[in-house]
Formats: sequence, C-alpha cells, structure tokens
Amino acid sequence: MATLGRTTNSTAEELRTIIVTGASSGIGAYCARALKADGWRVFATARQPDDIAALEAAGIEAFYLDYREAGSIEALVASVLERTGGRLDALFNNGAYGQPGAVEDLPVAALREQFEANVFGWHDLTRRVMPVMRRQGHGRLVHCSSILGLTPLRFRGAYAASKHAIEGLMLCMHQELQGSGIHVSLIEPGPVTSKIASNGLVWFLKNIDYENSVHRLAYKAQLERLRAGGSTSRLKPGPEVVYAALRHALLSRRPRPHYVVTVPARIGVILKRILPASMLYRLLAKRA
Repeated sequence: MATLGRTTNSTAEELRTIIVTGASSGIGAYCARALKADGWRVFATARQPDDIAALEAAGIEAFYLDYREAGSIEALVASVLERTGGRLDALFNNGAYGQPGAVEDLPVAALREQFEANVFGWHDLTRRVMPVMRRQGHGRLVHCSSILGLTPLRFRGAYAASKHAIEGLMLCMHQELQGSGIHVSLIEPGPVTSKIASNGLVWFLKNIDYENSVHRLAYKAQLERLRAGGSTSRLKPGPEVVYAALRHALLSRRPRPHYVVTVPARIGVILKRILPASMLYRLLAKRA
C-alpha cells in the first residue's frame, strides 16, 4: 500500500497533513488519534472547549469549527495553512448530526439547518482546500457519508437526504477530478458505536411536535431507543472499522469511490441490488 507522494529529500518534519472534522467523539475522535499514532500531522476540529482541550492533551492540533458558521470554516483553513506553510494532503469531512423525525413532521427550518451542517458546510470546507491541492497536484478528499445515503429508513428523512446530497455532490466531484492527482472517496458506514443517536435526541425534542403527531406511537419506541443511546447489536462495531476504510482511502494508489462499512450496510447494498423496490422498502420500513 503506497503512501501519499513525497519528494525523496523530504524531512522528518514534513508529515502527511490532514484535517479531521467532528473529532469530539465517536468516529472523528478515534480517527484523529489513530492518524496521529500512524504518523500524520492531524488538525482536528470540535465545537466545545472541553473537546478541543481533550484533543490538544492527546497531542493533536485542535480548532473550533461549526459547519453552520462560514467564518469558522474560513478561520480553520487559514490557521492550518499558516502552520503547514500552505500545504494540505487530505481532508476528512466527518462532523455531522442526525435530525430524527417523520418527513411530514419536519419543519423546513430544521431541514435547512440539517443541510447547513451536513452538506453546505462540507462543501464550503472542501472548496477552500481545493486550490491548495490543485497547486500541489495531489490530495485526498474523504467524506464520511452513511448507508442511509444509499438505502434510506423512515424517520431519518433529514439525515438521509443530507447524505444523499453528499453522495451526489462528491461523486460528481470524483469524476471532475480525474487525472488531477486529487482523489475523492465516500465511506458509507452502517451502525457504528458513536453518540450520533443520543445527540439526535436533542434535535428531535427541539424540532418535532411528537405528542401531536400521527406517528406518536412509533415515536415512543424511537424515544426509548434514542434515550438508550441507539440500537445495540453484536453487528455494531466500533469506529476502528471506519478507520480501516479511511486509511485505505488515504494511502492506496487506487482509492475506491465507495467504502461500504459494517455487515448491515453491506447487506443493505446487496438487498438494494436484488430485491424489487417495493419489496425492499417494505422490508426497510419494518427495521426503522
């Protein structure tokens, strides 16, 4: 497995450089630390001061970033490039949240905020690092999508829509960058141990009028699941499975456009290929 290109006279100080967003917990926190251990110079982001301090205590250069705030995106890129002398090898767009709720119960403002954080902010950050990678003639853009970007589930409409948007946007970019030395990959995990479910509870309570919804009985079960921290299953691995895919996307000479991660995600992709659409969606509805 090849590493990203470096001249033969590069010094030990010229570590491979990467921005990792959403590194406060879960996938982002694990990947930031694993990359650091693997010899990368990691610039990780979080929103809360305590999370930034924890990253710095681990020897990782940490910054504030909220995808919904364009100013924080601009400040992040400026600070990183100042520290690297204008160089950046890779970007791992990972920070996101899930807005639960049936589509008919979803306020437009809530959907708009979901896209600000999960799509528009990713696009903004990606565009800001593109000139750097163009000048270098190399770079890796890796986006942590979701199996819900390929096979949606009920009550996940806002999150699934944001991931479908990322899939379409970045796969077009993948084609547009052919021959540039810049590679685009999408990681599509199924259930992975993280705080996305418990964090989603806050957004559910904030934006969904669940007591007056026609879905209130189904929401009762959803609330119990969210308050318990999401689904539990022996097929629900830790974030190390995502890191294995990320590492390949960063280091392989031929990174894949898609990395479907976890057994349930792979099963979902297979079922999408072989089942009639009506049968597939009836089956998926029973799992939500």
